[in-house]
Amino acid sequence: MTTRCAWAGEGGVYTDYHDFEWGVPVHDDRKLFEMLILEGAQAGLSWSTILNKRAAYRRAFQGFDPRVVAAFTDEDLARLLGDAGIVRNRLKITSAIDNARAFLRVQQEYGSFDAYLWRSVGGQPLQNGWRTLAEIPAQTPESAALSKDLVRRGFRFVGPTICYAFMQAVGLVNDHVVDCYRYQELA
Repeated sequence: MTTRCAWAGEGGVYTDYHDFEWGVPVHDDRKLFEMLILEGAQAGLSWSTILNKRAAYRRAFQGFDPRVVAAFTDEDLARLLGDAGIVRNRLKITSAIDNARAFLRVQQEYGSFDAYLWRSVGGQPLQNGWRTLAEIPAQTPESAALSKDLVRRGFRFVGPTICYAFMQAVGLVNDHVVDCYRYQELA
């Protein structure tokens, strides 16, 4: 039997996400944009809700192309607010559009969002050594610093806890517990 982080369960959307995505270092800007938007959309909801709506999000947000999303109009906003496949929260949807614009500014300044983001961990994933889920923090000094800088750059729905979940998701930190089979694979 394969030992996984307790949150991953034994099958279904959480297990697939855990086994194939969570904690894997991401360097593709479009994927980073997708995860930043999805983590913001998750605020106050379960991650399974967002994972189950992911295909609808990809469709609604044009494959998470930040250039396309940054150009969304009031008509696009109305379309998104009427899309039952996604979380229809006006603040979250408008923040996604605003975040696309901020994302493009960061790309322009740093050459890529990847280059900007990975500097927050010195270019290499932070390797934690948690034994239980209870040890994993909701935020860290690194996530607080990233959050502060993103907010300064005009991003929204990027508080320290959301930023830490984002950092975990895109592999800036390895927060698989040490007895999880993915811990050593990603170390």
